[in-house]
Amino acid sequence: MADTASGDLRLVRLTKTYGDAAAVDDLSLTIPQGSFFALLGPSGCGKTTTLRMVAGLEQPTQGAIHLGETDISGTKPYKRPVNTVFQSYALFPHLDIFENVAFGLRRRGIKDVGAQVADMLELVELTGFEKRKPNQLSGGQQQRVAVARALINHPSLLLLDEPLGALDLKLRRQMQLELTRIQTEVGITFVHVTHDQEEAMTMADTVAVMNEGRIEQLGSPIELYENPMTTFVANFLGKSNMVDGTVTDRAGDHAVVEVGQQRMAVPTGRLHASGPMVHVGVRPEKVSLLLAQDAEQQPPGHNSMRGVVVDASFMGVSTEYTVALPQGHEFSVFSHNMHRDARLVPSAEVVAHWAPDHTFALDAAEPVDAGQDVT
Repeated sequence: MADTASGDLRLVRLTKTYGDAAAVDDLSLTIPQGSFFALLGPSGCGKTTTLRMVAGLEQPTQGAIHLGETDISGTKPYKRPVNTVFQSYALFPHLDIFENVAFGLRRRGIKDVGAQVADMLELVELTGFEKRKPNQLSGGQQQRVAVARALINHPSLLLLDEPLGALDLKLRRQMQLELTRIQTEVGITFVHVTHDQEEAMTMADTVAVMNEGRIEQLGSPIELYENPMTTFVANFLGKSNMVDGTVTDRAGDHAVVEVGQQRMAVPTGRLHASGPMVHVGVRPEKVSLLLAQDAEQQPPGHNSMRGVVVDASFMGVSTEYTVALPQGHEFSVFSHNMHRDARLVPSAEVVAHWAPDHTFALDAAEPVDAGQDVT
């Protein structure tokens, strides 16, 4: 039966169209049972539409949704073992916290709810708040009530639709830790939809980056950040330096790429282009700076580019340098301030260098600025 289904969540060629526009376009995805999974992407990418189809609030135009061995594509929302926590919390203002949490049990005709409500309030660390009304709680506390109410029926799947969007920064970070703890304790599958990169990277075991109704890349937060496969992912998940280059040799563990007059090594597992023309990329915090006169101190085998510092912004923990390169590009470099070199000032001639294993190369046919300035 659909209401007792459990197992991996599988989306099979899922499509949702509105007129001629595809909000979700032929999406296939498996979310392992018991995982904390994030659908991450900018507004309008299709992530919330995907979540609503899993919840049964939208019907797919094509494709299927399986929970374990059960196809739940046509199952009514209230018959799915799925609950949703919304950004607005959707608490009942006229009910106290006890009755808000107990609502799902009472709706099923269960009369003795005290022990289960107590367990849920203990889980979300709100014991003692039973008689308060929602308007007497902070935003973070209301969010925890919404989670407790969603979990009390022991769903196979909990969907979280931008659940922290209404909280201030401090509360949001606190709730990231709280939701991670709760998911670990209850062990059910959490699917979290967000446009906030830090939120997804902090909380999820696996992240799917969505763009224009499709998945750009799927993997662990570390995999996505360290080894992006598209320019959209490279730019959407933090900052990336990219310059144009030509692959001249793919033999062995490292490909050789010519960038201007420089030769660079790129691990073949981080080369994501079939043709010769590529964007060569590296994250700003992976790059180190030396004054040009100290270039011989560069570690052997490092990739490097010469340039001139045009800006140095002190940011407390680190300094962000902007380096103008001869090719007309600019490099950003984040340098920890523990051993800050006071000589690295605007107009200083420098060598930017980094280990080849931090380098990636992407198809030059993709826009180099894809994923920038999107929310």
